[in-house]
Amino acid sequence: MTAFGGQAMRVAIVGSASSGKTTLAQALALRYESVWVPEYLREFVETRGRVPVEADQLHIAQTQAAREDLAAARAGRFVFCDTTPLMTAVYSRHYFGRIDDALAQLAASRRYDVTFACAPDIPWQPDGLQREPEDQSAAVNTILTAELISRGIAHVRIHGPLEQRMAQVEAVLGR
Repeated sequence: MTAFGGQAMRVAIVGSASSGKTTLAQALALRYESVWVPEYLREFVETRGRVPVEADQLHIAQTQAAREDLAAARAGRFVFCDTTPLMTAVYSRHYFGRIDDALAQLAASRRYDVTFACAPDIPWQPDGLQREPEDQSAAVNTILTAELISRGIAHVRIHGPLEQRMAQVEAVLGR
């Protein structure tokens, strides 16, 4: 398995809120002695003290993408991306009923060597301003699946507790 342009392989980890993306990305970075890119949305919400509005979506996705690029420059074999601009687009469709053209173009322009879609089978927990006041996993996952299919993005659906997810990822990435 090779990366685009001979650089670190970019591994996208997508899924709804509270689906285990962050936990998985951190664990994979440790396992493979590489780097992970935290979800910028968390920082956005914490520093601004509010949830994003539609006008914030492109900025959030651009910042996420820029941080991925910086991380890839210092990564070893892999860079694990805890969410991607595609997830920002998915949430835009969910909350605002549409995906802004510039955001759609950014999401379409990003390439990942492997995409793992986390099943929403971990108990949902609210997370302050960051998370919805109620579980939106089913609706978000429906939109995510449709976006992955319509964009022709090959992906591996992973599920279960962390150890099981790690084994599923290792079956794809190797040891």
